[in-house]
Amino acid sequence: MKIQVITLFPEMFGPVLSTSMLRKAQEKKLAGFELINLRNFGLGPRKTVDDTPFGGGAGMVLKPEPIFAAAAAAKKAKPKSQVIVMTPSGQPYSQKTAESLAKQSGLILICGHYEGFDERILSLADMQLSIGDYVLTGGEIAAMVIIDSVVRLLPGVLGSQDSTADETFSNGLLEYPQYTRPEKFRDMEVPAVLKSGNHAAIAKWRRQQSIKKTKQIRPDLLGK
Repeated sequence: MKIQVITLFPEMFGPVLSTSMLRKAQEKKLAGFELINLRNFGLGPRKTVDDTPFGGGAGMVLKPEPIFAAAAAAKKAKPKSQVIVMTPSGQPYSQKTAESLAKQSGLILICGHYEGFDERILSLADMQLSIGDYVLTGGEIAAMVIIDSVVRLLPGVLGSQDSTADETFSNGLLEYPQYTRPEKFRDMEVPAVLKSGNHAAIAKWRRQQSIKKTKQIRPDLLGK
């Protein structure tokens, strides 16, 4: 998979893309990243990328011309890539969306900044995504969330594909409680069933605990 990110702040991505699973994905040649500096497509001698909004209002709005040019350059390198715009008004991001995106050969993530986009920029998007009902300074952190959640699903990135099978949200529920050594810590003990060796009983317990945890913390998920 090739992931291209259109951003005014490419320097934000360096530490994230060079760490942990994202670094391993690149070393294994399972994923590649390209950071496209939007400023390189700015207009005029000052490389202008934004302007004041029609109708008045605070802040600056990203102009359409630089983003259309940057997206065209990205598409030329990877024509079948899905174009995704990071925006608080997009559809809520979910594990199912991550699984769907992980099947694509390429993604182009467009990060907004300042007061937002010229609305015409959204015509480029195959998908508009929001990682939550709150507003960030820009789309870069949201893009990092999507990159991490998608790349870890690519076959071969994690040590075992079973690592993602029972994770939170993978089956619509929160993940069951996990334990490791020591068996007893500050009067808190590992449940006996997990030490029983009875795999059927363990699976049943995990399912029950997953439903219980979801009911307590995220009852809205049970309704879905």
